[in-house]
Amino acid sequence: MSAKKAANALFGIISFNLCFILLFIDIFLLNWYNTPKQASVREDTAMDEMMYVKDAAARWHLTARRVSEMCKNGQIAGAAKQGRSWLIPADTPRPQDHRVKSGAYKKQNRKPGLSLPIGVSDYRLAQEYYYVDKTLMIKDFLDERPMVSLFTRPRRFGKTLNMDMLRTFFEKTAEDTSVYFIDKKIWACGEKYRAFQGKYPVIFISFKDVKKESWAETYRSISENIALEFKRHAELNDPQKNADYHYYLRVIDGTADRNDLEISLQMLSKMLHEFYGTAPIILIDEYDTPIQQGHLRGFYDEVILFVRNLFSGGLKDNKHLSFGFLTGILRVAKESIFSGLNNLTINSILDDKYSQYFGFTANEVREMARYYHAEEKMEEIAAWYDGYCFGKTEIFNPWSVINYFRNDCRPGAYWQSTGSNEIIGEVLSEADDEIYDRLQRLLQGESFVTYIDTSVIYPQIRSNPSSVYSFLLIAGYLKALDTGLSVTGDFMCEVALPNREIRLIYNKEILQKFSQIIPVAASISIQEALYTGNASSLKAELHKLLRESVSYYDTAGENFYHGLVLGLCAAMSDRYYVTSNRESGYGRYDIQLMPRENDFPGILIELKAMKDCDHLKNLAAEALQQIKDQSYAAEMQAKGITSICKYGVAFSGKDVEICME
Repeated sequence: MSAKKAANALFGIISFNLCFILLFIDIFLLNWYNTPKQASVREDTAMDEMMYVKDAAARWHLTARRVSEMCKNGQIAGAAKQGRSWLIPADTPRPQDHRVKSGAYKKQNRKPGLSLPIGVSDYRLAQEYYYVDKTLMIKDFLDERPMVSLFTRPRRFGKTLNMDMLRTFFEKTAEDTSVYFIDKKIWACGEKYRAFQGKYPVIFISFKDVKKESWAETYRSISENIALEFKRHAELNDPQKNADYHYYLRVIDGTADRNDLEISLQMLSKMLHEFYGTAPIILIDEYDTPIQQGHLRGFYDEVILFVRNLFSGGLKDNKHLSFGFLTGILRVAKESIFSGLNNLTINSILDDKYSQYFGFTANEVREMARYYHAEEKMEEIAAWYDGYCFGKTEIFNPWSVINYFRNDCRPGAYWQSTGSNEIIGEVLSEADDEIYDRLQRLLQGESFVTYIDTSVIYPQIRSNPSSVYSFLLIAGYLKALDTGLSVTGDFMCEVALPNREIRLIYNKEILQKFSQIIPVAASISIQEALYTGNASSLKAELHKLLRESVSYYDTAGENFYHGLVLGLCAAMSDRYYVTSNRESGYGRYDIQLMPRENDFPGILIELKAMKDCDHLKNLAAEALQQIKDQSYAAEMQAKGITSICKYGVAFSGKDVEICME
């Protein structure tokens, strides 16, 4: 080989090796640059050096997630994205736009234009919406730490969202859930309370959607809910770490029998206690939904027996339990669901404790109105959705308030569509004359004093008609104006309707009581005829109603016709004060409709009934003359009502005659 060729070959080898070495150095430097440094960044680091998110989080006493969010939002000057990580100038001071200052709560400055949380019951998700801070409920609980707490409130008053808030606060997870609380009121309460955050395993089961038509369907739905909660705790799906692994498998694969499911809360709490070394918290949301459904659909005894055994294992003398929480509408303690559970603390709508945490307070609604630029609407909001009184706290219906703002401040009965009002219908179907008269008085804005049993149970609707007021109060259809103790230790309450929304619901349900004999179209036509003073149209519509819808044997006397006409008039109570058999002038009128506003005419109705009558026209004229002779119009005239329609109505079987002036 010539010297020239040898030199060229040597040069090629050296060049190749040199390129390889340079490439190796380049790769090494690139990897070194992108690898997080293990040493802590010192406070005196030079300006041109950078630190990673985890170093900044450690220095500033924030979570890494929070620091990353600040970088992403441009809140940290000089922060730069390097690959999938953020690099921050090492001498950057703790940002001033933080949510926690020396561990203290800083009032949340809401972003403009936050959406309203319609149907949002997930606490984490709720933080992306307009959220009303209820986290001081956690403080109130930790100050006492009752073993098992039951909260009874009407539907759609924030029970599920509050239960999920408790889960998010207490549950031990891989995620740093403190970020959901550091700008909330609970964080201002100090380390004493923050120390409980993220420290417990949690069992969370909700029965709010267990609304089935049969016991078999209900049992299957409850079983599936329990299995889903077992699956959520996938850490137990390991035979090396779970001594009850085979039981766990039976539940999650659907082969568990009834005995297995009745002890499921007890067994899951045992497994979690052994796995974590800390006894879990058990949360049961809307526990009485399947019980109410059982009452309405005829499988009450079956569901009571199963739920009693399920709760007994999980909540009674369970050494694997730290705390327990339940929510529902009714207390139902007398049903022995909580038999022997001496550690149960009950918080009903008549108790002061926790009264401000379910529903919105007046100040919270006022702040919401200010945020959505509707301060001038507070009077309207109060008329429609205020009026509830939990303990001594004035409460607004949260579901309806949120929907009011969402629908451009248009009032409506939004709560009515959120669930069944079958209990109201059952109350009315079982009501005697005295109860029905009291319900009519409520529609006129009156109040009365009645006995209230907060542990009322569903079967009492039929066995004890007077219990209806307890149901209506607890379920949110009445409010307590004044409360005192009875001689039995229960309550004597002055009750009234809370607001216009509830009045509309009563009107609908009361009218439905007559729905089998009063078609909706006929009801509307009769109301229009009464209102416009069209006697011939009123006669035609009543005659048609009696002829087509009412059995001859039902039309036995004046009481039937009185109830029929009063039921028709009840639907007009949004415009009229509807009263019957009251004194005015020199006697007692049958039915009076006094207008709520003087723009409407007053209406007086006197009824006569006679079997096999061949002079109905004369009988109707006699009824009309009685209105005039007895000066029944005196009460309305004293209130300045000058336009009054007077109707004399005579019935005989399915025939009717009307005289009017």
